[in-house]
Amino acid sequence: MTNTCVLFLFYLVCFNYVLCYEVPPAKLEAIYPKGLRVSVPDDGFQLFAFHGKLNEEMEGLEAGYWSRDITKAKNGRWTFRDRNAELKIGDTVYFWTYVIRNGLGYRQDNGEWTVTEYVNEAGEPVNPTDGSPVVPTPAPNPLSASSPNQAPQDTEAASSASAAAFAAPQPKVQYPCEISVSKVNVPGFVCRGQLLFEDNFNSGIEKGKIWTPEIKFPGEPDFPFNVYLNDRNLHVRDGRLSIKPITLESKYGEGFVRQNLDVTPRCTGTVGTLDCSREASGAQILPPIITSKITTKNKFAFKYGRVEVSARMPVGDWIYPEIQLEARDSVYGVSKYASGVLRIATAKGNVEFAKKLYAGPIMCDSEPYRSNYLQQKAGADLWSKDFHNYSVEWRPDGISLFVDGEKYGEVSPPPEGFYKSASENHVVASSQWLKGTVMAPFDEMFYISLGINVGGVHDGTPPGTMIPARWRWIMSGFMRCRRFINLFAPRPQLPSF
Repeated sequence: MTNTCVLFLFYLVCFNYVLCYEVPPAKLEAIYPKGLRVSVPDDGFQLFAFHGKLNEEMEGLEAGYWSRDITKAKNGRWTFRDRNAELKIGDTVYFWTYVIRNGLGYRQDNGEWTVTEYVNEAGEPVNPTDGSPVVPTPAPNPLSASSPNQAPQDTEAASSASAAAFAAPQPKVQYPCEISVSKVNVPGFVCRGQLLFEDNFNSGIEKGKIWTPEIKFPGEPDFPFNVYLNDRNLHVRDGRLSIKPITLESKYGEGFVRQNLDVTPRCTGTVGTLDCSREASGAQILPPIITSKITTKNKFAFKYGRVEVSARMPVGDWIYPEIQLEARDSVYGVSKYASGVLRIATAKGNVEFAKKLYAGPIMCDSEPYRSNYLQQKAGADLWSKDFHNYSVEWRPDGISLFVDGEKYGEVSPPPEGFYKSASENHVVASSQWLKGTVMAPFDEMFYISLGINVGGVHDGTPPGTMIPARWRWIMSGFMRCRRFINLFAPRPQLPSF
């Protein structure tokens, strides 16, 4: 067998969610006789959003009982107001806030505020019994039931009144732009044509804190013959992300494939499973190749939009890239691609197959349905010869695939959704898709992943080939990636979302 060179470059785009700006602390006020007012000083914002709950902690970034976008400042402040909220001394509001400033989104999490006094419309402290002005005094103990300034309350009646306030109809929000159907995992709205994510790899992976390198043994449903590590085989240089597969024995020594490898302290998989630790036994050796994979699953996810990747495909037997979108929450199931994978682009590394480009949705692990919706394009030369721009346009009614601006594939769900064809092919997860839209399972949040796999039961093993007993020969070069991702609400020249 001849030595082959693996070349794979990503040139990725940076997430427009800059973390260096701090959102001003929110000011919360209990208005007498009833009402809640929340405000922040204007700092050139285009939007202020408030999300909160009364006497119940927020579960992450949930919407909460109060959920409002404010699109205009008044008197130098952005203000949310619920005039019907009935607050008692000792009540606690749990909340988070979000602002858009210079087109970028920023969030203040884990807010907590306890009612210690009432104020009038001017913000001046008032007596809780009659609303008369009072000289400010130390805040009463919210846990003291005998506070002389605390008016008796009918708890059940007050709770019912508050619940009714939460359900009160809200005025229609006026947005400053045309709203896109694209959704992201951060608060606020998305304007049509707005850039959501960009990374040109001008700094290290760890600096931006957007990407998470996988440290694990990949398993089902494809069972590739590699382990993901974040070592000398992954680096960013000159605006390019490079992934260089190496042999396990080149790092750990001769014969290491017949020993054991435990990556539990750094493992990004499920600790205590084969994700994090493997031991060779008999003919079952350790994965002989080390590769890398990075994802945005902990920082950025979206639903619907356009993704662009500039990449140079790898070349080498049994090697193939992972340039794809993966389901963040696995709403429809965790195994056998039940919640879907959307390939942006892939090409087998074997030279005899390297002119064929594949992309599109995958919804199960077995043929023929696994490849049922994959689209193909034959290249004039190997896709590893140069960089190409690979794009996917993901909409609520279909998926379009492009390379270098040329559309080569279109996937539209049947009127009844993907369920019918999947059930006819005995896809177990198909019944779960009935819970979603016609695009299910591609109607949930997905994140971006980039990586390299070697071997396995599907993409990495071309028909009629045999898996080599020794893998040392497989790497004589490296793989690089130049520009990776532009994720948009739809561009103006594309069909409107």
